[in-house]
Amino acid sequence: MSQDADRYQPDSSYAWLRLAVALLVGTIACVGSWSVVVVLPAMQGEFDTLRAGASLPYTFAMLGFGAGNIIMGRVADRYGIMVPIVMGAFLLAAGYAAAAMSHSLWQFALAHGLLIGMGSAAGFSPLISDLSHWFRKHRGLAVVCGASGSYLAGVFWPQIITWGVANHGWRATHFGIAVVTLVVLLPLAPFFRRQPTAATMAAAEASSAGARGDLGLSAGQLQLLLCVAGFACCVAMAMPQVHIVAYCGDLGYGVARGAEMLSLMMLLGIVSRIGSGFVADRIGGAATLALGSLMQGVALFLYLWFDGLQSLYVVSGIFGLFQGGIVPMYAVVIREYLPAKQAGIRIGLVMSVTVLGMAFGGYLSGVIFDYFSSYRMAFLNGLAWNLVNLSIVCWLMLRARRSMPPLQVAG
Repeated sequence: MSQDADRYQPDSSYAWLRLAVALLVGTIACVGSWSVVVVLPAMQGEFDTLRAGASLPYTFAMLGFGAGNIIMGRVADRYGIMVPIVMGAFLLAAGYAAAAMSHSLWQFALAHGLLIGMGSAAGFSPLISDLSHWFRKHRGLAVVCGASGSYLAGVFWPQIITWGVANHGWRATHFGIAVVTLVVLLPLAPFFRRQPTAATMAAAEASSAGARGDLGLSAGQLQLLLCVAGFACCVAMAMPQVHIVAYCGDLGYGVARGAEMLSLMMLLGIVSRIGSGFVADRIGGAATLALGSLMQGVALFLYLWFDGLQSLYVVSGIFGLFQGGIVPMYAVVIREYLPAKQAGIRIGLVMSVTVLGMAFGGYLSGVIFDYFSSYRMAFLNGLAWNLVNLSIVCWLMLRARRSMPPLQVAG
């Protein structure tokens, strides 16, 4: 009995296996965050709309994704992560089938908002909150690795979808995605039946309560600050991620080059996320969050000055390398300071707000482009929102540092 208990302790070999399977689930489920970005130019032509109108399906997908993070997070807190994964598989399959059969922009957008976005949420915050219970010493690394499923989706799916659209059309490609999500996710779901022990959860509750007391903020105050910071950073983040494919098309480089830049951005974002996990395990989530926000602002500034093909590849790579670790750090901060038994709903709430920021930022950038016929003002708008985020997280970082006990000097 003791050996069986040890096998399922935090940071055990089982925990690392659980992380690996979760990464695969996240990579498949988070297709909903990227497919609509790749087909945005085709949708604009198919439904004869302006750039802002073509951005609506992405906005709907992000709204559904945001709501799904809260709902699925609550379900995971109550029943475990297996149930959200099964729900996500059916929602994604239904959503992509409905999108493939849509005959108007609104039908396409609603399929993304009500089904695809909700289904994709099963591969993000519920998985992150579940993994946070299975790691203690390496929690930061585990959380960012689990969150990297969404970025792995951004590496592989744009290339697959670009090929599918070019060779079989966007409708057949969407039917293909429906089949893949169903046949991969359903068999993996039973692996996640096991839940953390009561002793593990009790220890986590005690640790977060003590840390929150040292920080000097109530749970509600910290939750609100993280929500505002998350919204602001993702409004800024949305400009390159949502519009890089269309931006490259406008510059005459072609949408395929833009898809390659998006994949490069996501690939280096994985490197950033994993690196931020190592950093967070050493300096804490708040300080790592502040560092990532600063670097994202630098990358957005570079987009203002470089628009050549080669330079855009470089700047997109830099952007991915700088910003990839930001969003998972909110989950790390939540697990450091907020109740562990509410991790699913609390992480889901902050993640949903970051998704709302992505949705708002993606749509707002399209509106700004339509008004100015240029993305320059959209990049400046992103910089302004990034400054709001940086101000909040720096204040939080300094407050966390002041609460730390002074180092004892030997002898």
